[in-house]
Amino acid sequence: MRSLQAQCHQQVLGTRGLQVSIREDPGACPLCGGPMVVQKSVPRHAATLEHGPFEARETVHVCQRRCRHPSGALLTRRAQALEGRLPAGNVVGYDVLVQVGIARFGHHRQREEIRGALEAEHGITISTGEVSRLAARFLQYLSELHQARSEALRAALQSDGGWPLHVDATGEDGRGTLLVVFTSWRRWVLGSWKVPTESVEAILPRLREVVRGFGAPCAVMRDLGRAMIPAVDDLVAELDGPLPVLSCHQHFLRDIGGDLLDSAHGELRLLFRRWKVRPGLRALARDLGHRLGTEIAEARAALEIWQTAGDGSHRLPEGRDGLAVVRGCVQWVLDYQADSTYRSFPFDRPYLDLYDRCRRARRAAAAFLRSPPQDRSVRQALKRCGRVLDAILDDTRAAQVVSTLRARAVLFDELRDTLRLGAPCCREAPVQNPVLKTPPRTGETVTELRDIRGDLDRWVSTLRQRRPARGPAQDTRQAIDLVLAHINRHGNSLWGHAIKLPAQAGGGIRLVERTNNIQENFFHTMKHGERRRSGRKILTQDFERLPAAAALACNLRRPDYVAILCGSLERLPAAFAQLDAQRREARLAARPAEPTAKEVFQGIVETASLPTADRRIVRSDAMTWRVLQAARSRAPRTYKKVG
Repeated sequence: MRSLQAQCHQQVLGTRGLQVSIREDPGACPLCGGPMVVQKSVPRHAATLEHGPFEARETVHVCQRRCRHPSGALLTRRAQALEGRLPAGNVVGYDVLVQVGIARFGHHRQREEIRGALEAEHGITISTGEVSRLAARFLQYLSELHQARSEALRAALQSDGGWPLHVDATGEDGRGTLLVVFTSWRRWVLGSWKVPTESVEAILPRLREVVRGFGAPCAVMRDLGRAMIPAVDDLVAELDGPLPVLSCHQHFLRDIGGDLLDSAHGELRLLFRRWKVRPGLRALARDLGHRLGTEIAEARAALEIWQTAGDGSHRLPEGRDGLAVVRGCVQWVLDYQADSTYRSFPFDRPYLDLYDRCRRARRAAAAFLRSPPQDRSVRQALKRCGRVLDAILDDTRAAQVVSTLRARAVLFDELRDTLRLGAPCCREAPVQNPVLKTPPRTGETVTELRDIRGDLDRWVSTLRQRRPARGPAQDTRQAIDLVLAHINRHGNSLWGHAIKLPAQAGGGIRLVERTNNIQENFFHTMKHGERRRSGRKILTQDFERLPAAAALACNLRRPDYVAILCGSLERLPAAFAQLDAQRREARLAARPAEPTAKEVFQGIVETASLPTADRRIVRSDAMTWRVLQAARSRAPRTYKKVG
């Protein structure tokens, strides 16, 4: 196989510099039926994946009677073999264009990677700047083809019984905001645009554009943004018939959690920074590591032996092994993020996890000091660790904040369990038990949705009963009021996911996703690919320069979308060539508009060019002599105002 591949590669490279003469039978003139004659032979350099680099000599035919298109252009016939493979005025073919576009936006390759692959596999040499230009042209072609196939895509969506509209925006550091309209049943991107900011004026016209192209959706899933809610409401008001507008349960839960926990969690973070707990622990771990020096491997082995001892004596070993144990305890505190479920705040409360580890480590240090080791260096390291932890644990304000945060976190976790969006981790479980991490569940049947709604109604009823009417429990009362306010505001949009399908679609009921996670995962995958390409963690500049149509390129991973768009990815270059052919036919068939007298006058006045007829007059010696003569005259410097 390697030998055959090398042989084919050599055959492709063998076309470099090869001259190919292309002459096709032009047939009769389509306008007058007369013969077509040779006008000229044009040499063209070309490079395609199919043939490699070569030089073509194309014969152009013209009507013998000089017939012209309605646009006024002379009727000519070019070689169809080249027009179907090379864009007009370009050297590389459509297949190279597609190869570059898929590699850039489908596989997120770097420009040098794409350039090197084309040269190594196909013998085509282009610059990195040409790679960027071809990638941008690929997105232009793809956007035009997406719009050209909108009727076929619309028919496919309607055959499913409709399509749910998911709308969301993403960006990086507030820049490069990308608005995407997505359908969850087909996993298609129906539209993507760059918007200056999330506002009604920027979102609503784009939603209208999608509805005009693909028809009215059967439901709308949105987040709880201040601009997204009125934009979707205005769109639904313009459509005929009722349309369920659904709020994302994940965004709903995140908004409540942010309002509940953000102030207390933020204050706890400031207290940790005030007492410099993490810097103190890092400095201690670093100093102990330097003290262990070259014996760090033996120290790690001693720490593993101490972990498995379990004799219940709570005594630290002496010397090097004792320092290794203290260092391990400090590192265990600093590894507080291991208690997280990696779902970000408010689902994870990292500084509450850090406080819990500090409290447990301080208790362990006190137990170790009840039977202190004989080695003075081990005792000093243990006491130093205790002093760093005591700074935050002895702060009464920190204790009050943690108490408030725990109470509110319990309320948030109850709502999270009620909505079945993932169980909270078991924070008070013994250390020998693994942390419970269950994936988020979504309602997959009507029965599950009905059960979730019933559970929420019962929980809200008990919450109203638990609300203290008076007394010192002011924070509890405020937290419950906050949750109830969110539910009263968005409760109507939390349900309505069961969509009745029409008879032509098979009838029955199909459910819309309860969350916008499918679109959030789409954004995550897109950003992960851009980070792979650029090597940068912060994508501020990359997302600001990324074209909006890059989201449409992700549709090429969907076989059903590709089948409607062009049949297969191998036929995508031919579809791009067909677009150019249709564009040429439309341009030649269009009659030039007769300019009005006002347009002609404005065109002459506004132009800054020097026409040939004027140039002969202006550049004459007589014109120069008259100007110089007037300039040298002794005319008065005061001018009489003409009334």
